[in-house]
Amino acid sequence: MAMIRSPRTRRRRTLRVAFWAGLVIFLFVAWAVMIRMPGQNYNRPVPPLTAEEKPLREQLIAHVRKLGGEIGERNLAHFPRLEAAAQYIEDQLSGWKVRRDSYELQGKTCHNIEAERPGTLSEIVLIGAHYDSVPGSPGANDNGSGVAALLALAHRLKNQPNEKTLRFVAFVNEEPGFFQTRAMGSYVYAGRCRERAERIVAMISLETIGYFSDQPGSQSYPAPGLGLIYPRTGNFIGFVANLKSRALLRAALDEFRRQAQIRSEGAAMPEFIPGVSWSDQWSFWQHGYPGIMVTDTAPFRYPYYHTAQDTPDKLDYDSMTKVVLGMESVIRRLVSNTP
Repeated sequence: MAMIRSPRTRRRRTLRVAFWAGLVIFLFVAWAVMIRMPGQNYNRPVPPLTAEEKPLREQLIAHVRKLGGEIGERNLAHFPRLEAAAQYIEDQLSGWKVRRDSYELQGKTCHNIEAERPGTLSEIVLIGAHYDSVPGSPGANDNGSGVAALLALAHRLKNQPNEKTLRFVAFVNEEPGFFQTRAMGSYVYAGRCRERAERIVAMISLETIGYFSDQPGSQSYPAPGLGLIYPRTGNFIGFVANLKSRALLRAALDEFRRQAQIRSEGAAMPEFIPGVSWSDQWSFWQHGYPGIMVTDTAPFRYPYYHTAQDTPDKLDYDSMTKVVLGMESVIRRLVSNTP
């Protein structure tokens, strides 16, 4: 005898099927939009540096030692050191058109340092890194590493023909208590760009890029479940964006993976997820510009994050060199008019 199901039972069964079908569709869309990334990832150990690559490593070491060692903690509470860092950055940008984008904060004049080479097109590709450090820390990785990469990239690209305008900017006052406020250096800068109706088509924030570990379990994540999708070993460089900057993220990561000899992971996530908006790309999002962050994931990997132990000896300069070489390729692609 066939079992006769009541209308209520059939309704419940239909709702269950609809729920699970909806969940599968949601997960597929989330994977396709936020997680699936182009290109073939590099899944081997970082190879030894070649003779041609070793001078770049020495440049990175010198910059980090200057900022995170000799100068050390640099913020408004240690304003002469903040000024010394700004002057050092400006001195290293020879061959570029350099200017100070300045503003007043707490009775002091603070400077974003801009280096630009105009292109034949009105579009702008901007590479940024903040040069201040959190109170109580010399900031070798956060963010001496990002500034070192910025300076090395500017040096390597200063004679590169570019169709789009190429701009490097070292930002002031990213750290607490200016973080994600109107007093943040990058917020002031991005606002002025918007007032001038500048066409920034790509902003890349180099944020804490110097620490890598082959120790299993060395990588954590800000949201439950991400550790099931992404590696639990912190030996990769991360590319992070909000959902609106997904196209830029995918283009940058695709080019990086064509050239780089280091593992890379990418994610375009909602801004409310911790870590996604934790650097200067946030300021550009607020003003309607696409932006991404390139990072070693900072507190989700680096045990010395925002401490007095964030010193130059903690960084992996070989891996940093491979990241910079990959980013050089990304920038060359972005400033060209090639799709």
